[in-house]
Amino acid sequence: MEHPFEFPLELPERGSRQRMAALHRQLRAAILDGRLKPGLRLPATRELAEALEVSRNTVVAAYDLLLGDGYIEARRGAGNFVADLAMRRSGRHAQADNLPPDSRTPDSRLASYWQNFTSVPTPMRADGFAYDFRLGIPDSRSFPYDIWRRLSARVLRNLSKAAPFYDLAQGRLPLRQAIAQHISFARAVSCEAEDVVVTSGAQQAFDLLARVLVTPGQTVVAVEDPGYPPLRAVFLAAGARVVDVPVDEEGLIVDQLPRDTNVIYVTPSHQFPLGVVMSPHRRVQLLEFARTHGALVIEDDYDSEFRYSTRPLDALQTLDRDDSVCYVGTFSKCLFPTLRLGYAVVPPWLRTALANAKHQADWHGDVLAQDSLAAFIAEGHLVRYVRHMRKLYAERRDALLDALQRYGKGKLHVYPSDAGLHLAARLDVPVDSSILLGRAMASGINLEPLDWDARDGALVNGLAFGFGLIDLERIDEGIASLMKLIG
Repeated sequence: MEHPFEFPLELPERGSRQRMAALHRQLRAAILDGRLKPGLRLPATRELAEALEVSRNTVVAAYDLLLGDGYIEARRGAGNFVADLAMRRSGRHAQADNLPPDSRTPDSRLASYWQNFTSVPTPMRADGFAYDFRLGIPDSRSFPYDIWRRLSARVLRNLSKAAPFYDLAQGRLPLRQAIAQHISFARAVSCEAEDVVVTSGAQQAFDLLARVLVTPGQTVVAVEDPGYPPLRAVFLAAGARVVDVPVDEEGLIVDQLPRDTNVIYVTPSHQFPLGVVMSPHRRVQLLEFARTHGALVIEDDYDSEFRYSTRPLDALQTLDRDDSVCYVGTFSKCLFPTLRLGYAVVPPWLRTALANAKHQADWHGDVLAQDSLAAFIAEGHLVRYVRHMRKLYAERRDALLDALQRYGKGKLHVYPSDAGLHLAARLDVPVDSSILLGRAMASGINLEPLDWDARDGALVNGLAFGFGLIDLERIDEGIASLMKLIG
């Protein structure tokens, strides 16, 4: 393929972790010295990736960094364009642009992995979108905030009467007891309070597990492909050798796990992002692999509370007889993301190390939030709220599935899914999902392409549709509008 620029781009050899950082630095330098003029449209990410023979994710990450630093700007439906830096030379931008060249490059004092980052992630907002199909965000408008306020006030009164203290890193005992009882009832997970480590969301659980399980450069971690990018990033940052293992309609393909795998991350109840359920055969096969090879399975059960027709398959942790599974859950999906409370149910051999890692990370969690949630669960409010939301989400899911099947006939293949807060579909027409995404966003439709969550080996030309936020009456119209963009 013809090179898209008039100047060379020199990247490290394939397999180097510095390729994205090198691409970002060279594009930024070309913008600063005028080789890339203001207003110039940059090549599409897929086009540039093919020309440079790198993964599309590498180009997307480099563009995101340039966007975050103000060197380029995104125009809905049109692509990425070089920004006019002359109009931005005020405040911090002016100071940064006037620094010597070396001060704009990653500082050598940083570990090599962290030199790839020059901006802080910004949460995606939905302002201005008529149809919000974002993933992973629940509808908290029906949450019983009055009950939560009452419980929090009671906890505050009790804390005001207690002497100041630091609590156990593993989490407040009442909450660990409530979690053990809840997941035993809801997911048949067999555990006691002493098996539970309370975390600041599932993401902290993954970070703590990476700290205690990874020997840099040696530990092999297998992840689903397509899969959950933040988990992959956590283990890469810890120095693990991350291996991408493909997923089909039965879940992770166990036969393709490397024999030297030490840790395996899976979402068996509702695979992210495809939504498929791991089959009973694959579950048995995975547990046998873990037993035979001494591997740990991290089971992420991130939105399993919401199942709509069939009885859920048992959690892997329930089937495990060899202490080979660490079960991770979160309250961000069934309650609200700002709560930032999750948990890990750990086998006995892992318990002490994980609790100590939590202690070193932040000593202990928010006592007010933990005691409020413990009371919310113990008094039955969680079960009632989940039951209410399951009915609401089921109506949205049915409407979304019906709309996708009616308007997308011959254009989409919807992956089978009976749980969670999103559906995924493969595009069966010659339309690039990234191009379609630009058209959709320009038309007020917010959604996510599947290849955002895939590596080179499992690029899926398709779309994911969250139904946690969108109102029931907006779904049909939103999908009809999207299908018109396909033609």
